[in-house]
Amino acid sequence: MLYTVLLITGLTGFILHRGRVIFMLVCLEMMLLGATLLILASSSLFDDIAGQAYAVYIISVAGAESAIGLGLIVARGRAL
Repeated sequence: MLYTVLLITGLTGFILHRGRVIFMLVCLEMMLLGATLLILASSSLFDDIAGQAYAVYIISVAGAESAIGLGLIVARGRAL
């Protein structure tokens, strides 16, 4: 049930903090983490290796999204 808490908290935070980019990125990461936990749990339940490979893919996409987002924030901060 941890994945449900992470998904709902991330979605609520994403909706409430529409103007703050950092908070939106953190909430998006929480939603991706919740989805990854759900995929890993169902993969373990059904004894399927494809779910674990998909979870690694989600984690790598989340890392790339964080790097790009933080790079944009730094570039915006330097422009001001």
